[in-house]
Amino acid sequence: IDDEDVPENARKEIRKSLEIARNRVGELVEQYRKEELEQMPGRSLEETLEVMVRRELGQARDAAGEIAGRYLGLENPAVILAKSGARGSMLNLTQMAGAVGQQSVRGERLMRGYVRRTLPHFERGDLGADARGFVSSNYKSGLSPTEYFFHSMGGRESLVDTAVRTSRSGYMQRRLINALEDLKV
Repeated sequence: IDDEDVPENARKEIRKSLEIARNRVGELVEQYRKEELEQMPGRSLEETLEVMVRRELGQARDAAGEIAGRYLGLENPAVILAKSGARGSMLNLTQMAGAVGQQSVRGERLMRGYVRRTLPHFERGDLGADARGFVSSNYKSGLSPTEYFFHSMGGRESLVDTAVRTSRSGYMQRRLINALEDLKV
């Protein structure tokens, strides 16, 4: 686990990068509320906001990963494992040393929960990064309770998808075997 340690100046740089992204998301939300946001062709104003926020937060996570990767260096055992394809990926390292990033359910930022908010800890109608599932912490330093909850929402979806996919493909295999059992070559 020491392989994912980054120096304090790297952590400061990552925090600064994430704060810039948070501020940019705040600006986008403000433009949306004032109806000054330029609408993308074929999308509603709300869809445009979501696309732009997801893009901004994705870039923030990638920037955190680049900063962490720069400080970890190419000689780091975890980086060697990821780059060689032996185990994990650079995204996994980004989440361990940089920032976990935006959590999503069904391909969208989190929005379900209490009345017009994801958790009672946030104000109603809050469209900001943190209130809609952005996890700025990393696995090495640990997640806050709200970040952990958001992360588990996204993880649960993957677990259910895997179980459903397995049962579906198993049933299809069984039907194929039964359909082809009398076939002779």
